This record gives sequence, C-alpha cells and structure tokens, in this order.
Amino acid sequence: MTYLVLNAVFLAVTALVAVVALVRRTISARVVAAVAVALGLTLLLTAVFDNLMIGAGLFSYDPEHISGLFIGLAPIEDFAYPLAAAILLPSLWVLLGRTTLGRTDD
Repeated sequence: MTYLVLNAVFLAVTALVAVVALVRRTISARVVAAVAVALGLTLLLTAVFDNLMIGAGLFSYDPEHISGLFIGLAPIEDFAYPLAAAILLPSLWVLLGRTTLGRTDD
C-alpha cells in the first residue's frame, strides 16, 4: 500500500466528518477563517520541520511507497496528516461539543 492510498482514507474520513459538522451545526465565518489560518500555519511548520528532519537524516521514505512529488525534501504525502488534523479536530469539536464554534445564542 502506498502512503497516498493511506492518506486518501484519512482525508475521506476528514471530509465526511467536516461535511456532517457543517450540515448539522452553524459555524461562523470567523471560525472558518481561524481554521484556515491554523491550517496554513500547520502546513508551513510541517514543511519546515519535515525538511529539516529529512535533511538531517532522521528518517526517510521508501521510494516505492511515495508518489514522487516533493515540497523540498518532504514528499507530498507528509502533508495529509496535518491537513486532516487541522480540519478534523474542529469538526469533531462541533459535532461532539455542547455548543457550536463561533455562534452565540442569547
């Protein structure tokens, strides 16, 4: 199994949970913007630190299991997990929490 296939499973679950959260609850534009900023920062930090760790030889990837697309030294597959986390965690918070994100009911 390639990392790309494994990532597709994680991203499909993330997309499903996010859609359910959006359909079931009202989420404010402010929260969507906050998630977008967190996502951008998470991807940036992943790019920086994964490249540093790979460059230092702390870990490597079997070329047979990656797509061959890279951002610096980091394979594109490395970015699926932070992408999933930055979207999945707020979605689960909304679905499992007692209140919605960014909405006030007075």
